[in-house]
Amino acid sequence: MTSFLTNPPAGPLITPEGLAALGDVTLLDVRWRLGGPPGIELYREAHIPGAVYCDLDTDLAAPPGAGGRHPLPEAEAFQSAMRRLGVRDERPVVVYDDVGSTVAARAWWALRYFGHQDVRVLDGGLSAWTAAQLPTTKESPAVKEGDFTARPGGMPVLTAEQAAAVAADGVLLDARAAERYRGEVEPVDPVAGHVPGAVSAPTTDNVGPDGRFLDPAALRARFAELGVGEGVQAGAYCGSGVTAAHEVLALEVAGLNAALYVGSWSNWVADPSRPVATG
Repeated sequence: MTSFLTNPPAGPLITPEGLAALGDVTLLDVRWRLGGPPGIELYREAHIPGAVYCDLDTDLAAPPGAGGRHPLPEAEAFQSAMRRLGVRDERPVVVYDDVGSTVAARAWWALRYFGHQDVRVLDGGLSAWTAAQLPTTKESPAVKEGDFTARPGGMPVLTAEQAAAVAADGVLLDARAAERYRGEVEPVDPVAGHVPGAVSAPTTDNVGPDGRFLDPAALRARFAELGVGEGVQAGAYCGSGVTAAHEVLALEVAGLNAALYVGSWSNWVADPSRPVATG
């Protein structure tokens, strides 16, 4: 897809200092917790000045169902949500959370999928911002409606059948915790285990103790050990297509590409005829 911005970003990440110097930007706070508290409560306590709260469940996903717990929204619904949040076609967007960018990555991926060409993730999130002694506020900004136009297809996606094919012929990365991959625990979905042939690749290993991404060389080495390299067909999934977007983001930082199985495990197990592996 051809960029419609004069100066597309050099990479998918931005530092706190880089964000502070960016000037005119749409800033989305994408904090969220599985099981709560609602991210909007965290936003109201403190957020980066100028940030608008973006809700994972309602702004970045369609209602849960057979497509999974966080299915891909329809283009019209996503466009409407982003315009309400002030997203503009030709203005940079920066997204952040406070959990190692595992949720912000879904916003990054969704905006990229729907055609925005200048989206970056604040590396290290709110913690990195405050560690840099940069200010926070409780004040919500006045938001002018944006003009973003959703253009689906900007990032590759996988159906369940395609994910199974990647597991067989390429490398399908399971971004969940290793114990969920092995089927030892399953706190959310009705069936435990993994897609047969998938490789365990917990997304938490993409970042250091400070929540910032490992450098590109370290990430390339990590993915090489998992079988992903140049010319290898790769895909990623998780429980509901959120942390798997973090895997895709980490791969991009490493200079590699992967398709996202948006429905992920929650979609896979919705069909009882699909095989399940454990161990």
